[in-house]
Amino acid sequence: MCLEHLAPVSIAYVRQTGPYGPSNIQTMEKLKQWAAQKELLKEDAVLYGIPQDNPESTPPEHCRYDACIVIRDDFKLEKEPHLNISLGSFQGGNYLIITIPHTAEDIQKAWNEIISQLQLQGYRMDTKPVFERYRPQLLAQHLCELCIPLTTD
Repeated sequence: MCLEHLAPVSIAYVRQTGPYGPSNIQTMEKLKQWAAQKELLKEDAVLYGIPQDNPESTPPEHCRYDACIVIRDDFKLEKEPHLNISLGSFQGGNYLIITIPHTAEDIQKAWNEIISQLQLQGYRMDTKPVFERYRPQLLAQHLCELCIPLTTD
């Protein structure tokens, strides 16, 4: 577990709307296939899995999940309407980074248990989404990172 300031970056993303779960994986795979074709999946690639809504307060059919890859600021998106790739930005900020095994069970456990434990330990979460960060060097070890936004107040 470590504190990290994530810089603002440009991203390309695919949005999936509906219940969180297996469709998130399919959305990330769609993004990765596109990114591989564009030669963006290099050893320094950074991908984010960002659930935009709290499933406890948002009906499942309205939950949004963004599969993202960090891109250069000057990246030009070719017109490929059938792929639903969009460009956007990630605002950055202060995050508590927790490295966890990259399995559905461990990720779900982290979402269910770690976040509430952090609040008990005195960390104050920001209102930005908690998200998963994927980097090739960690994925090669079957690991990913859970990034929890912290408030600086």
